[in-house]
Amino acid sequence: MARDINRRLDALKTRRRGTDRVGSITMDAAADVLAKRYVTEKYEELAAGKPYTRYALGSMQEVDPEYTRIGIEEATRVGNQLDKQLPQQGIAVKFELQGSVPCNIHIRGVSDVDLLVLRTEFVTTDPGVGTYSTTSISPVAALRELRSNAERILRSSFPRADVDATGAKAIAISGASLRRPVDVVPSHWHDTADYQRTYDRDDRGVKILDNKQGVTLLNMPFRHIKLVTHHDVQALFGLKKAIRLCKHVKNDAIEEGRAINYSSFDLASTLWHANLAAFAAGTHNELAILIEARRFLDELYHNTDKAKSLYVPDGSRKVFDSEAKIEGMKLMSYELDDLAKEVAFEQASYAKTLYENNWQELDRISRTAAYKL
Repeated sequence: MARDINRRLDALKTRRRGTDRVGSITMDAAADVLAKRYVTEKYEELAAGKPYTRYALGSMQEVDPEYTRIGIEEATRVGNQLDKQLPQQGIAVKFELQGSVPCNIHIRGVSDVDLLVLRTEFVTTDPGVGTYSTTSISPVAALRELRSNAERILRSSFPRADVDATGAKAIAISGASLRRPVDVVPSHWHDTADYQRTYDRDDRGVKILDNKQGVTLLNMPFRHIKLVTHHDVQALFGLKKAIRLCKHVKNDAIEEGRAINYSSFDLASTLWHANLAAFAAGTHNELAILIEARRFLDELYHNTDKAKSLYVPDGSRKVFDSEAKIEGMKLMSYELDDLAKEVAFEQASYAKTLYENNWQELDRISRTAAYKL
């Protein structure tokens, strides 16, 4: 299916402003979102007559912090209901956020917020260190009990909301009085060997229930956020812009009919290995961020051995641990190639005739622009 830049600009606008998801939030919140749909964002005033450039620049920007604040408030509100009632069932819990919202790499004004509900009386540790618990049941049984009670409490506390418990890892709640969708994730702490040495929260893991497979899965969400943010600072805040850009491009490609098996987590983990100094050049011209993201994925496209050697930031697994992910990365590389070419063509009318397949010249042309929000 052909790429339609005007459709992509419309999708970018509705995604960032949340108008694509007004049906999943309370009527008052939806009215607020709709009232802001005509507000012009800074990126929309740049690159007149250059829609591909405007799309690239807009896709990099963070979501309005007000939207993010509301999402965190609603996750806290859901957590408060669980915190009031779960102890009455003999289940002690704590709450944390994970995912794209606390990392500030989400791309939607109305974004799902992942709320970890951690059963605190059950803690596992790395092999050889031991497991400690005040319950006599297994980790899976403990989390299934937590999940069952959490589902019941959510249905009773938010009777008009849509509570979807069909997912393997999360109970999704949205609508009615909720201003944002929240994914409730039953879990418990996993004290890694690093955590037991440092007592640094970022070194502490969580075990998440996969209810369909009947297993628990180890995640290191706080370490991931810390490491991505650390590289983002080194890149003068260009890394997270690159991640948001690629997430928007991926979403639009999928909506246009191209299946891309490449999760947002793996995409962020890939870009974490890119040239941070090249991303940092975006402080003068944000198109440099597109140039480096395209260049790095192109490098991995042509060197799959290198791609297969990359680990996710927390070191727990390789990024490309299946051939399907390699193929997804290659499709993303095609998408970025297409966008970067169109951006360069907009900067110089002669580029398409003289340099259509000369990336050195195309990148040089884009670097001479001076777009910065």
